[in-house]
Amino acid sequence: MSFELPSNLLPNEASPEWLNKGDNAWQMTAATMVGLQSVPGLVILYGSIVKKKWAINSCFMALFAFAAVLVCWVGWGYQMSFGSDPFLPILGRPGFASLRASYLVEKAFTGKLPNATMVFFQFVFAAITLILIAGALLGRMNFYAWMVFVPVWLTCSYTVGAYSIWCPTGWLAKKGIIDYSGGYVIHLSSGIAGAGLLWMGWTGFNGGDPYMASRDASLAVLNTHLCAATSLLTWLMLDILFFEKPSVIGATQGMITGLVCITPAAGVVQGWAAIIMGLLSGSIPWFTMMVVHKKVSLLKEIDDTMAVFHTHAVAGSLGGFLTGLFAEPRLNRIFYDVTDGWQHYIGLIYGLKMGLPRAGLRQIGIQMLGILFVVVWNVVVTSLICIAIRVVIPLRLSDEELEIGDEEVHGESAYALWGDGEKFENSKRNSAHGFDEFSVKEGSNFR
Repeated sequence: MSFELPSNLLPNEASPEWLNKGDNAWQMTAATMVGLQSVPGLVILYGSIVKKKWAINSCFMALFAFAAVLVCWVGWGYQMSFGSDPFLPILGRPGFASLRASYLVEKAFTGKLPNATMVFFQFVFAAITLILIAGALLGRMNFYAWMVFVPVWLTCSYTVGAYSIWCPTGWLAKKGIIDYSGGYVIHLSSGIAGAGLLWMGWTGFNGGDPYMASRDASLAVLNTHLCAATSLLTWLMLDILFFEKPSVIGATQGMITGLVCITPAAGVVQGWAAIIMGLLSGSIPWFTMMVVHKKVSLLKEIDDTMAVFHTHAVAGSLGGFLTGLFAEPRLNRIFYDVTDGWQHYIGLIYGLKMGLPRAGLRQIGIQMLGILFVVVWNVVVTSLICIAIRVVIPLRLSDEELEIGDEEVHGESAYALWGDGEKFENSKRNSAHGFDEFSVKEGSNFR
């Protein structure tokens, strides 16, 4: 009995045999959802949670990073992070293949997708990493220094973490590190309408990482929201218990720590483990932020506007460790698509249950090695980048800029419409204004 495919499913030049239209459609959708986490998600969140005088600066730092990362990523960043030509054990060879149409329409290194889809999907992850870093610098960093920092840090720091952990030829990937969606590469590195977009956008963040519309993706999405909700409620209860006030900002922080914590484990742990991770991600970062931060002199010196150290570095490290504890071997086989040699993807709990304690301890060791590598590399490289930039451009805003805010830095004020009064008409620093630069002719409507 012969069977013929519908005409719209027949392979052709635009849709070759290796392309899965459903997977490609989901991957592009997931990428768009992650992009919405950044623009407008984090743009709105930053602009609404800081003081009014920093609303424009905060939004603009995020918007600039999104645009700058895209150009650098397509130019050379993707090849350094996921290119097929190894340069070092921690880095791919820089190249401009991502600018060639012949490369972009070919099959990607994994999944049934074209390279163009993979480049875009991985771009939104790179972009949100820099935007999360911006959260620690809002109302602090010189915008011109930020413009230099973004492309340099992406090139020298992010690409190394992405290649080492996510690229199949990376040294940590070969050792068998488990990082489902970027708990190490993104959140450990980066250390209310916007919050809602951030939460819902995480569906694409974790659900898109199997590179197909699979049952593993469904599990990842459910675990993501389960952990985030549990973490939010845990943080909220702790605020009520100790401060006697339900804080919406605290609930938002709890939501974020839950999302960050589950990210390396989303599709490789069971639902009960996601709930435990939510309880821990809602309590441990709360404790480091509310108690430890106020007692440790070193932490007091950290100038972190949005508490990124606690919500991303602490929660990301916690998630990496708990992944090594709760990772379920069968789910790992589904995600990594392996049948032989999968023994190094065994969480400690299952290693003890299966009589393979050494395999479980080995996985914990690999997870901790990944944390150590990302922390040390980022501390060293970020410090060197900041020292180099400081030679040419002041890193920190001047006292006058810190005092005045957006009006001094950008020549604009948030929530002020054109023609709203003296602030607009007297601005001397905005090239788009300039009304005080020329004389108004007699009889003109501009007075």
